Amino acid sequence: QVQLVESGGGLVQAGGSLRLSCVSSERTFSSYYMGWFRQAPGKEREFVATINRGGVMKSYKESVQGRFTISRDNAKDTVYLQMNNLKPEDTAIYLCAAGRSFSTQAQDYDYWGQGTQVTVSS
Repeated sequence: QVQLVESGGGLVQAGGSLRLSCVSSERTFSSYYMGWFRQAPGKEREFVATINRGGVMKSYKESVQGRFTISRDNAKDTVYLQMNNLKPEDTAIYLCAAGRSFSTQAQDYDYWGQGTQVTVSS
């Protein structure tokens, strides 16, 4: 069972930055594709970013392209989400997920963290 623990969320003003981290308990972390998703109150969970096992291939939700950067450090079993120029509409619980394919679909991910709250004030 892979356990994922997110951190780094918080309250920030519009235009600010946050860096989210997600640490895995799995020693074969490098064998998983990793993704970040978010869920706002009353809304469905949505894809934010994904990264392949080697950290070279990345894909982003169009509205965060150019503002968010996903990266990973396989030596530290950690995936990151650097979020710049944050907007109020980015407010949500951010969750990391581990899966066996490069996918933007939540159903393709097998393991999920509990999430970290990101709140952007205007």
